[in-house]
Amino acid sequence: MDQLLSNYLPIAIFFGMSIALGLILMLSAVIVAVRHPDPEKLSAYECGFNAFDDARMTFDVRFYLVAILFIIFDLEIAFLFPWAVAFGTIGLVGFWSMMVFLAVLTIGFAYEWKKGALEWA
Repeated sequence: MDQLLSNYLPIAIFFGMSIALGLILMLSAVIVAVRHPDPEKLSAYECGFNAFDDARMTFDVRFYLVAILFIIFDLEIAFLFPWAVAFGTIGLVGFWSMMVFLAVLTIGFAYEWKKGALEWA
């Protein structure tokens, strides 16, 4: 029975530390947060434009471009997790294929940055 409990000890420690860290971060936000909201900060803002304007007005598509870019890069980065788990067994071919993948991802990110797709103004 002690062996079984000792196998779960790291999980219990991680769980306890995550709860403690969450409580510390929430408490620090309550203590440090600025409590002077203005009407602009309290207004509804979604999808790059005000929520209660005319539905037929023109709007800036840069918000949607940034959102699509985030989804693309987020999904590509999700490939790193299984690669990291299997890193010890994939060998040199798996390592270099991921390096090529990351190089292409970095080049794509640099291209989008250079084109100004990530700029708001």
